[in-house]
Amino acid sequence: MSDFDLILTGRVVDANRVRENGYVAVRDGIIERIGEGIPPASSKERHDFEDAYILPGAIDSQVHSRSQAGQEDFIWSTRAAAAGGVTTIVDMPYDDGNLICNAERLAQKALEAGQQARVDFALYGTVHPNDGPKHIAQMVGAGAAAFKFSTFGTHPERFPRIPPQTLHACFAEIARHGLAAGVHNENDEMVRAADADVQALGISDYRAHGMARPAIAEALATAEAYEIGAATGCSAHIVHCSIGRGYELCSNHRTNGFDATIEACIHYLVLDEENDVSRLGGKAKVNPPIRPRSELKAIWRHLAAGGVTVVSTDHVSWSEDRKSDPDMLKNASGAPSLEVLYSLLLDGLLLRGLSPTWAARLLAANPARLFRIGHRKGALEPGRDADIVVMAKDPRRYDPAASGHNVVGWSPYQGLEIQHRPVATFQRGHMVFDGTQVLAHPGAGKFITPSREILI
Repeated sequence: MSDFDLILTGRVVDANRVRENGYVAVRDGIIERIGEGIPPASSKERHDFEDAYILPGAIDSQVHSRSQAGQEDFIWSTRAAAAGGVTTIVDMPYDDGNLICNAERLAQKALEAGQQARVDFALYGTVHPNDGPKHIAQMVGAGAAAFKFSTFGTHPERFPRIPPQTLHACFAEIARHGLAAGVHNENDEMVRAADADVQALGISDYRAHGMARPAIAEALATAEAYEIGAATGCSAHIVHCSIGRGYELCSNHRTNGFDATIEACIHYLVLDEENDVSRLGGKAKVNPPIRPRSELKAIWRHLAAGGVTVVSTDHVSWSEDRKSDPDMLKNASGAPSLEVLYSLLLDGLLLRGLSPTWAARLLAANPARLFRIGHRKGALEPGRDADIVVMAKDPRRYDPAASGHNVVGWSPYQGLEIQHRPVATFQRGHMVFDGTQVLAHPGAGKFITPSREILI
């Protein structure tokens, strides 16, 4: 047989072990061999990364490329992804002016994203509250990787609340197809009442957001989602959890035999209310809110105990004018972080004495299972796509405007000292980021859909 197309050597990390003197051999965009010791003798392309970590490319479970019309789109979100070692993004269905709630809209979005994307992408679908589950089967046929719902109504058309009876009907239909139902977990009534109280008190500084969206609102909605999943046999996924109690609820349901999963956004693992929201204001406004440091510590404890399923960004690049209002509650919610997801998580793990294998698990193996794309993605294993990131120690202060890979020049992580950064990203064996420049052109990314074998 001819030479391999690509051989990488270094500290090879998968979800179970670190090969200190490891190698990965690639042919035709697929990993063909992974091992330790002397690598195969010949290949068309070879890179020795010495003591750098060679890890599976990240699957970011929560990206909003189109939340602001005319702003980011897949051109920029996937550029930042490639620069951050993210080789697949899973994009949310709440596009500005276009709720992805039927097969036609999902297919059109896949077509348009395919013309822009520099890395691979999968798509969430959702429903309009007036439609309930009627379009779910067709969206499954169009390639939806999962479905997303909100228990809080941000906007009646762009980001609607789905009431519990409709959630139940939708979960039952999704269960028939073997996919997961993800939930934005904030109780609508509790949030609206708390928000009214905060405004009546005249509080508008950084404290307002956390007070208006209290932890109990999150816990109630989390419990509701898991109970509906249990009642319908549907895989129930919480798409962002900012409180330790949420991870306890997930663990309890899993112990009882239900397929319950839970997601920690990177901001809940890095930022806290008293030290970071207090100085960043609107640039640290996310939903659910960034909580006090005690909750950050609780989430890390749950992570180390195996209680976190995946880590994501909830990435959205709002223009700076929508994040700079002195009235905290008037700012848009969300922040850009695709470029630093891998760096921040790896740094956090190593700082706490945890193995880098956790990064391979939380950013690749587990998301691949969650979205039913593990037949192609999520691991440095023979037969999988050669989606790979190389992370090297190179301490620097993060400047989101300096790289040129972000549509906006602001970040809640600006000025943070980051220890590790991607020095190379490979998509199906082709280098898409060389440590400085994104090499992949728009249209290089592919639409990734669930394995048909798992669909019922």
